Amino acid sequence: MYSGSTCVSLLTFGRKVFIGNVGDSRVMIARNVNGETQISADPLSNDHKPDDKNEANVILANNGRIDSYRDHNGNPLGPLRVWLKNEDIPGLAMTRSFGDQVAARVGVNAIPEMGEYEMTKDDKYIVLASDGVWEFLQNIDVARIIHPFYLKKNAEGAAESLVRESFKRWKKEEDVIDDITCIVIFLDIKT
Repeated sequence: MYSGSTCVSLLTFGRKVFIGNVGDSRVMIARNVNGETQISADPLSNDHKPDDKNEANVILANNGRIDSYRDHNGNPLGPLRVWLKNEDIPGLAMTRSFGDQVAARVGVNAIPEMGEYEMTKDDKYIVLASDGVWEFLQNIDVARIIHPFYLKKNAEGAAESLVRESFKRWKKEEDVIDDITCIVIFLDIKT
């Protein structure tokens, strides 16, 4: 009733990348900018969160409520969440997922957002990760963690380092640690 999941997927076909996303897991691509001197890190998917106006409108149109947790004095705590109109359930911090039957009653859906991207020789690596990675790390932070491993051609080490750093950030910020899952793909695209 109260349990669901997100999904982010990627399919490559030659230089084309097709992305499907439901929820707040994300695909990010890192590429060289200005030759080899600087790296950029850009999302290839959108996080489906209640602070996105279009996503919030779906919840509100389905008689849901968007609000943060509240402390005993009524002060907001943490991110915006999806709630039933008159009950403090389910408290979901995303607007799309699959499997959560209670959240589905107020418009949380599993309709994937699809995207397409054409890779170039400047693209160096792709990261697919759950929200446990993205909660306290920005795209550029993730790229900076992975880049030294990319230079050494060590994708496994990059993924391990990213999980460790995500875990450390959670321990610093929260008492509870969310799921931390990632896939790191190194690219070698010629001209």
